[in-house]
Amino acid sequence: MRKQPQMKKPKANPKILMRVLKMLFSYYPVLLPVTIVCILISAVTAALPPVFMQRVIADITAFQAEATPWETALETILPKVLMLAGFYVVSLLCIVLQTQLMAIITQGFLYKLRRTMFDKMQNLPIRYFDTHKHGDIMSHYTNDIDALRELVSQALPSLLQCIVILISVFFVMLYYSIWMTLILLVGVVAMVIVARKVGGGSAKYFIRQQKSMGKTEGFVQEMMNGQKVIKVFNHEEASANDFEKINQELFEDSARAHSYANTLGPIIGNIGNILYVIMAVSGGMLLLSGVSNLSLGGFLVLTIDIVVPFLNMAKQFTGNVNQASQQINAVVMGMAGGARLFEMMDEAPEADEGYVTLVNAKYDENGDLTETSERTGLWAWRHPHQEDGSVTYTQLRGDVRLTEVDFGYVEGKTVLHDVSVYAEPGQKVAFVGATGAGKTTITNLINRFYDIADGKIRYDGININKIKKSDLRRSLGIVLQDTNLFTGTVMDNIRYGRLDATDEDCIAAAKLAGADDFITRLPAGYETELQNNGANLSQGQRQLLAIARAAVADPPVMIMDEATSSIDTRTEAIVQRGMDKLMEGRTVFIIAHRLSTVMNSDVIMVLDHGHIIERGNHEKLIAERGTYYRLYTGAFELE
Repeated sequence: MRKQPQMKKPKANPKILMRVLKMLFSYYPVLLPVTIVCILISAVTAALPPVFMQRVIADITAFQAEATPWETALETILPKVLMLAGFYVVSLLCIVLQTQLMAIITQGFLYKLRRTMFDKMQNLPIRYFDTHKHGDIMSHYTNDIDALRELVSQALPSLLQCIVILISVFFVMLYYSIWMTLILLVGVVAMVIVARKVGGGSAKYFIRQQKSMGKTEGFVQEMMNGQKVIKVFNHEEASANDFEKINQELFEDSARAHSYANTLGPIIGNIGNILYVIMAVSGGMLLLSGVSNLSLGGFLVLTIDIVVPFLNMAKQFTGNVNQASQQINAVVMGMAGGARLFEMMDEAPEADEGYVTLVNAKYDENGDLTETSERTGLWAWRHPHQEDGSVTYTQLRGDVRLTEVDFGYVEGKTVLHDVSVYAEPGQKVAFVGATGAGKTTITNLINRFYDIADGKIRYDGININKIKKSDLRRSLGIVLQDTNLFTGTVMDNIRYGRLDATDEDCIAAAKLAGADDFITRLPAGYETELQNNGANLSQGQRQLLAIARAAVADPPVMIMDEATSSIDTRTEAIVQRGMDKLMEGRTVFIIAHRLSTVMNSDVIMVLDHGHIIERGNHEKLIAERGTYYRLYTGAFELE
């Protein structure tokens, strides 16, 4: 097992927030601005009540001084009240429209983001999945996506609304009294200092919580996949202890994060209450002392109709400061989740500079190979030439040649040394050797899961670097030692090898692989539903389905990587007959520990630590009485 790399610590980078906003605007160039306008209107409207209150109080004070009849006063006051009610109605409509649009934007954004992530994941090289825990990758689709949902649906709209209200109320307060505004700002500075101190600690632990969640999910996924091994070796207690350490780490990070977050709100709220009292006392002292009131409108007399609305504005201002501080954690969490997502999305995709493609072909009346849209069973490589713009076609025959190939999974650590393999069309080439000798690595290079460091690999005379990877892999059938079946029917899993295959094609492939017999005895035959990697089938039955899946693809080159390793001797005989039919006329690479499965190969290659130390057919290698002879006679074990 390769050592998993150390996970990078996610960071709350403001650039992540800008990237999220750019994506939102690119996805919804019309709906998002409309939503922002609705937020602005509702926020500005929220700052208007103190203004109307001040004017109404001023009117009432004047009418009392002049002993104006109530009916006359009502004619002046009522239009202002009705105007304020009208603003509230507009604000209500904007809020309703905003919430509906945000639901569409948020879920649509997440839908498109998940789709983009999945498409990106499909294009990542195999190396990425070999070096990252699968559970942590799954966490991108759950925890990190949920953190972004909170950011987009709640934190950003609320933060924008708070900022607009704060700015609006601030200028209204300056218009009425600069002195009282300065007193308020002193208290707000204290609130900001506390918010930064407490909120900073909360943000740090929320980021760590996000990382711990991914680590926990990765561990659980690993334990679920290895349940049989855990039980066989009575490793339940040790697994529980390992989980306890990871779970404890998640608990501590989450507890500290929420402890800070839960403390911040009450502290800021109570500072706001204390500030309200201070503002009331200060306003009363200024009112009684007759101090000139400096405002944006000039020097005005400070009156009760200014002090009372000002207190409401102070309460509103500190309340929005508190509400804005509560969104810090969601913003930080969203940026941390976005950083993890974008880290995966920014991974370099699988490089593919190939331009030679695989097409259906036929021979015309002149005997020339031409391209056709019909499925003829004849395939050809379409090779465009950039020099003169011409196109040539080469029949797909299955001639595979590796010449002096060097390769290493990690730079500086070569696992294949000067390997040369020549497989002519229709030949069976077998690789034998101890685990880690490089057998599977060779097949990984043929289908370009990895690229070689040095040497050449040619397919029908074409450098495989020039062939598009999708077309290259479409020409190769592969049966792996570890069988993967997908949720769906048996028929669906066989058809996975060729999506346009008919039911008759799938059944014929199953018969060829020797799988038809057990399939027809299943409860629903070919329509039997498989789940959890075909857990309701035996290992041998799953392997037979994998062979049938390769058979329905009908490729000219087959790779059998321990294809019969999980099949008993009796079933192996059945499968071997089917495989012999399947391999007729094809180039076949066989990797096997059971030498009985490679005896009839045209060429057998013995590998040791990345070197080919012997090659030849069974009779030749036996006659040489070397490593293969000792393997065959049992004088030397593969391992």
